[in-house]
Amino acid sequence: MVINYNSKAEPAEKLAEEIRAAGGRALAVGADVSKEADVERLFAQTIEHFGALDILVANSGLQKDAAIVDMSLEDWNTVINVNLTGQFLCARAALRQFIKQGMRPDVSRAMGKIIHMSSVHQLIPWAGHVNYAASKGGVDLLMRSIAQEVGELKIRVNSVAPGAIRTPINADARKGDAEKEMLKLIPYGRIGEPEDVANAVLWLASDASDYVHGTTLYIDGGMTLYPEFRGNG
Repeated sequence: MVINYNSKAEPAEKLAEEIRAAGGRALAVGADVSKEADVERLFAQTIEHFGALDILVANSGLQKDAAIVDMSLEDWNTVINVNLTGQFLCARAALRQFIKQGMRPDVSRAMGKIIHMSSVHQLIPWAGHVNYAASKGGVDLLMRSIAQEVGELKIRVNSVAPGAIRTPINADARKGDAEKEMLKLIPYGRIGEPEDVANAVLWLASDASDYVHGTTLYIDGGMTLYPEFRGNG
């Protein structure tokens, strides 16, 4: 496993060490996925270390929130470059490597697998977050267009779209009564855990999902079901 990080090496190195201690193989590599040269170096180091590439989880993402009238072009570009362009660059690099390697039936029924990390906001508009929502809408059509293009090569491409997941990025949104308000948006009645997302990614990465291609798994407790209409509108 290769763990990519941009600015915080310590958590990535710690995770890599935990994987190695458990008997796995892991490498942490620093790279800014919005930069083409960094992505090329990231994949070159991956192949140099492991000799092959089986699965890409394109998980890059960040937020820089503001009302649209206050949003700077810099913040717009930063989010689009990381969340969308970064996923394009990584997917392109992975596809080139998959095609170079060819089919390996002893490894998988697929030539390779790409899992894009999207968000419920590829579907749900989000005022005050137009750059983020636009980037995730782009990820959706990026994924589906790639899937349409490479399916005949037996390369599977899908997305995972989390809703409200209990992570540090939304800690402020869960303080005090804020979590109660958030739960009103989730028909299933709980905040998601990182393991909920990880289990979906694990399934998509395995041959158990071999006939799943070009689709998005919403890991959201029903947030995309328009919960405001539960009372018959």
